[in-house]
Amino acid sequence: MSAETVFTNACVVLRDETIDGTVLVRDGLISDVTSGASAVSGVHDMAGDYLLPGLIEMHTDHLEKHMVPRPGVHWPLPVAAALAHDAQIAGAGITTVYDAISVGTYREGSVRKAILKRAIDAVTEGKERDMFRVDHLVHLRCEVSDPDLLDLADEFIDLPNVALVSLMDHTPGQRQWRDLSKMKQYHRDENISDADLDAYVKERTELQAQYASAHRHAVVALCQARGIPMASHDDTTPEHVREAVADGILISEFPTTTEAAEVAREKGMKIIMGAPNVVRGGSHSGNVSANDLAKAGLLDGLSSDYVPSSLLQAVFYLNSKIEVDLHDAMAMVSSNIANMVGLDDRGDISIGKRADLVRVQNLHDIPVVREVWRTGRRVA
Repeated sequence: MSAETVFTNACVVLRDETIDGTVLVRDGLISDVTSGASAVSGVHDMAGDYLLPGLIEMHTDHLEKHMVPRPGVHWPLPVAAALAHDAQIAGAGITTVYDAISVGTYREGSVRKAILKRAIDAVTEGKERDMFRVDHLVHLRCEVSDPDLLDLADEFIDLPNVALVSLMDHTPGQRQWRDLSKMKQYHRDENISDADLDAYVKERTELQAQYASAHRHAVVALCQARGIPMASHDDTTPEHVREAVADGILISEFPTTTEAAEVAREKGMKIIMGAPNVVRGGSHSGNVSANDLAKAGLLDGLSSDYVPSSLLQAVFYLNSKIEVDLHDAMAMVSSNIANMVGLDDRGDISIGKRADLVRVQNLHDIPVVREVWRTGRRVA
């Protein structure tokens, strides 16, 4: 006997329009979408709330914050940390998350290498045992200037949950930190002296010269051999974009300048920006505003990065403040992302797709998540 749920009296956000309608879910899939309310008894009355496709988050390092909740504190139960992260992700309306886990690092003393295996094992175990509310996949963030990158990448790239790789280079003086004064201000807040910062810049620049190019080519080859989608991180110049295109990369993740975004669009790349950038009205690193790119038609998708709730907040901000149609803003966190990473079974409310759904009330311009379903099963 099939399991069936009818969601009615909903403001349904479809890919190309928003309707007052009814959605029929059968056996975890969307079976029908119609305009108007249903008179059938036993329906799930949305009371006029929004019914949205489940959000897809392609790059969040939020899991790391649960693995190491305070400096020097490594949570002793990695799976429990992953479950706490999962609950917060679900509560934000995200039904598919790519946990962005650092492979390599760019800072001396960073905990990221120490938690790499523990984080990936926690995601793997939680998924295998069906412990999670949402669907978890792994996004390997490869720091190309790290001397250990290739050994680490070889260890993890063939794991079954690895579904996305980004190429990163946080060497000071370029990309995210092209403005060294911004970088120094950022680290000065951590009570690091100017002398130590100068030594750090020198060391990272030397490591980049020694390793970055060879590591980049090697990781690209690993991904191409396995058909893993790739993203280029913090593109700043036209040369960065052209290098990415030459490597077969189709996603420009967090470009730092309008010029880079314009060339990415010209070359057919998809452009991802941070939802916190949208909500805050600018970049914490002094880079290009995501809202300016949206106004220029240079924004295809959003990532919550370090604040899960920012993803949905950014959608409603773009709709109310930048006058992006709601269905187009929603596509930036659902169908557009699904298309970029090759998830053809989800991302919008249409017949045959997974019934990943979110009920949202918009209260005083704050989207409030009321209920969340993954494959038709309520998870939050």
